[in-house]
Amino acid sequence: MSEYVFKSVFAPYIHNFLTVKDTMGFGLKKFKGVFKEFDLFFIAETVEAPCITRSLIAKWKATRVNDSNRTLYDKYSIISQFSKYMSHIGYPCYAPCLPRRNFGNYVPCVFTHDQISDIFHACDSFVMACGNMDCKLFAIPAILRLLYSTGMRVGEAVGLRNGDMDLEHNRIIIRKTKNRRHRLIPLHPSMYQVLYQYRNARNRFPLQDMNTPDAFFFISPSGQPLNRGNIYTWFKKALKKCGIPHLGKHHGPRVHDLRHTCAVHALMQQVKNGSDIYCILPVLSIFLGHKTITGTEHYVKLTLEMYPDIIKSEQSISSFVFPSLPPIKTDYEK
Repeated sequence: MSEYVFKSVFAPYIHNFLTVKDTMGFGLKKFKGVFKEFDLFFIAETVEAPCITRSLIAKWKATRVNDSNRTLYDKYSIISQFSKYMSHIGYPCYAPCLPRRNFGNYVPCVFTHDQISDIFHACDSFVMACGNMDCKLFAIPAILRLLYSTGMRVGEAVGLRNGDMDLEHNRIIIRKTKNRRHRLIPLHPSMYQVLYQYRNARNRFPLQDMNTPDAFFFISPSGQPLNRGNIYTWFKKALKKCGIPHLGKHHGPRVHDLRHTCAVHALMQQVKNGSDIYCILPVLSIFLGHKTITGTEHYVKLTLEMYPDIIKSEQSISSFVFPSLPPIKTDYEK
């Protein structure tokens, strides 16, 4: 599919803005999608001067009746950044305020260990259609295991290149992340075996430049890289085969829930091993690539809700700070 060519009066400024974002380490897929929408809107409105006004933003907003609150927030954020960029280079534009972060109350689905095992077995049992070289199933068993084993985001996993896979040292280098922070992810020996076997099988494809550092690691037999939609499609098929209900319409389970499950299972295992749950949080925060530890604290609540008995075995630091006091007797009890 050919890439969209910007044609509105803002086209050269959009290109320059995207170049700046790319230099800063941002992924451009979402930016390009949003700017395509705005570019078409500016053309339809016959905007002739490179100026974004309040009334123009209001008119655009009236067309977005089917966008979710989260989608609108992302679009407002991008157009606000672009307006500030335009103002900075000498073209005053209206930068809209971001709407309130009202993204709903989605409760992550944390799978049990048995459910995780069933999902992996379901993926292993699928058979590729004969002659369909574009089928993405070939990489699905490996990439779903990777998402659970490392807590990696789906976008990070599908964007992995050969140069990011340091299998000789049992680690993966994540270069472009949500928070623009490179990080190293260690691999469990069992995960290393999965990736090693996948790479050996993939290398038997008669494809050119498949092993170059910049080539995608997860591909179909025809050499096409995977995307989020491919993974989600096969993930839903695996859920159906396992008898795990999929509610759909933003009610999950989602592929991203493998990341939540990884975090909760990791916390649970560390507490069972005698570690203090709040001492583990900074380590888990770095492992997951969170910008602050606040984003990781949510998993403590999920862990305690899923495994309420785990708090009984938790050896809290405070137990060594505050002494045990004898019960106080009131005058009525004397």
